[in-house]
This record gives sequence, structure tokens and C-alpha cells, in this order.
Amino acid sequence: MKLDNFLPQDGYDGMLLCRVWVPAGTCGPIAGPSPAVIREDGIFDLGQVEPTMAALLKNCSASRLRAETHGCRLGSVEEIVENSLECEKRAGRPHLLTPLDLQAVKACGVTFASSLIERVIEERAGGDPARAAEIRMFLADGIGNRLTNIVPGSEAAERLKALLIEQGMWSQYLEVGIGPYAEVFTKCPVLSAVGYGDFVGINSISRWNNPEPEVVLVVNPEGEIVGASLGNDVNLRDIEGRSALLLGKAKDNNASCAVGPFIRLLDDTFTLQHLREQRVDLRITGQDGFDLQDNSSMNLISRDVCDLVAQTINDSHQYPDGLALFTGTLFAPSKDRDAPGMGFTHHIGDRVRIRSSHLGCLENHVTHSHLAPPWSFGLSDLMNNLQSRGLLK
Repeated sequence: MKLDNFLPQDGYDGMLLCRVWVPAGTCGPIAGPSPAVIREDGIFDLGQVEPTMAALLKNCSASRLRAETHGCRLGSVEEIVENSLECEKRAGRPHLLTPLDLQAVKACGVTFASSLIERVIEERAGGDPARAAEIRMFLADGIGNRLTNIVPGSEAAERLKALLIEQGMWSQYLEVGIGPYAEVFTKCPVLSAVGYGDFVGINSISRWNNPEPEVVLVVNPEGEIVGASLGNDVNLRDIEGRSALLLGKAKDNNASCAVGPFIRLLDDTFTLQHLREQRVDLRITGQDGFDLQDNSSMNLISRDVCDLVAQTINDSHQYPDGLALFTGTLFAPSKDRDAPGMGFTHHIGDRVRIRSSHLGCLENHVTHSHLAPPWSFGLSDLMNNLQSRGLLK
């Protein structure tokens, strides 16, 4: 297979870290997950350097990892990518996992003006997609143009808030969209995210939902951005639209958080400025012939990535194993799929591809959460596995 859709545009120039399920007999007698490095000559186990990705990112710089004598070769990049896309044939083969392990998985909401409008639409529609088109037109005229170039928390933002309250157009989503404090929530429990080639899950109670393609910041315990990945913050629009208090029900379901395919560390080939300028492309293809393509640009975000990190990890909240932070999405699909005025919603079997020039491609297929493989490998399982493989020091 060709790797053009998996690798960054600059191929192997950057430091690409992943996690791999290592079958028994590949690098030892016991199977288990290992952090690994992606190189042109293959994917190599880093479990002997550090047993977890969280520890690797905490203790190892990009320059140190480049200088390391890498361990056991797990296979060619092509072979492991192919294994990862064949979910039903993975058993006994090395395949990619989400690159996260012990990091907390947090997410920021309404960080782009267009997605801010869509959250207000969901709220006013009460989760009913049939009302969305009419409300969208009304809000675009009443609010949309006023949000251009508004800096959250500024005096101009406060003046706009007062005006919108006076006009009866204020919303709790506008508060986190243009107010001083970002929306930051926990997306999923530690170790529950899925990775490249896995199914992503939609709760079967939902009738209006969508993917949310995002850049995911990887942050060390000191609050420094050390790398980035791609993510799909799967969203149930009808559930959150009924009440913001249903955010957990809308966001945290089995297989509802995908991150991958790898973490690219910040270095000379991928700087913070590169990250700020990433364009994220989305393509959804359905078994019904539906094809949707769109993109989101990080240079349109309303809050700088460093501000989002500072609002998440600080003197008031620490993350000793680091964190992964979804930065929000510009993308909120409104293209009709099933009927005029009903907008977009997923069908089971949809293929979702999220890609950027520096971060490769995250690919998943959509199923219902109760049909996706259950989350069964937790923290105690990981610790016992690492102990049995002699990787805990």
C-alpha cells in the first residue's frame, strides 16, 4: 500500500512516536502495548527506553530520542499500517494503538466562530435538526458578522456581550466563546481513546451527530507543548442541544474519542508556528455514496494554543502524567444528507479521514458505541502487563 495518506508531507523528517500492540513472540514472550518510533526502515519498540508514552514524553527530548539506539524492530511501516486498518484480522499481528496512554484527555469547545454559532443553534433548536436551518440563517445575520476579529475576554467582547443580552440573543456558549474563560472538559477516561484504523462509536440514542476533526496538543507535566496529533471529538448534537448538562452523555461514550495516528514532537521540522498554521482536512465517505469534504484552519482559532494550555494546566490544576488537549474545531457540517433542511448526520459504516500536512492521517469507520470493541484494558491491566514484561523499573 502507499503511505501518502498516512505520513506527513515531509515523510520521515520529523520525530514520529506511536504506540503499538506487540504480539507475544515479537519482542518477548508476553504481548502488550509499547511506545515506538516510526522510521523509514521500520517501526521500533521504545519500551526499554520508557515503558509508557507519558513517561517517554516527560523524560525524553526529540534530540535524545534521535540519538537513542532503538530496540526491537516491530515491522515495516507499511505492514503495521495495513494491520491497523484490518480490525478483524489484527489478532497476533503488531498494529497501531492510540498514541496516548496515561495522559489525561481534555478538550476545548467553541474556539472557532463558526462552531460557536452551531452550538447556539443546537441550544435554540433543542436538539431538533429540522429547526437548525432556519435558526442558522437568523443567527448568521444577528451574531455571525459581529464575532469577526473579536478577542475573547477583551473590552470589545464585553461590549458585544452587553448588546446581545439586550437583544435577547445571549447564550451560555457565547460566554465561553468570547468571555475570558475557555470551555475545557474531560473528553474520555485515561486509556479509553481509540486510534488509527479503529471503529469510532456513536451512541445509538442519537439521531443528529458528526465528527469533530481537531488538532490535539500533547503537553508535558510542566505545561509545555511537546508535540501534537490529530483527533476526532465525536459529537452528539441532539443530546448536547437538549441541555449543556448532557455534555458527558454527548461526548463520552465507548470509542467516541479517536487520537492518532502518531504524536509528532516539536522540533526544527515542526515548530509551534507550524502548529498554529495547520489546515485540517476532513473527508467522510458513506456506503450510501455520500461524500463530504471540508477543512478547518488553525489560524482562525479565537484563542491561541498556548492560552488554551495555560487555562488547562496551571497552579490550580496539575497533570503529573501530562495531558492531551483537543483544541476545538471550525467544522460543523450542515450539508443535507437524508432530507432537505435536516443537515448532516452519520450513517453506520461511514469512513472518516482527518488529515493535515504535518500530522498525517487519522482514519476510522463509524459504528454504534455498543457495537464497537468494548474498552477492556484499563490502568491496572497496563501496570500488570508492564510488570510481567519486566518494563517497570
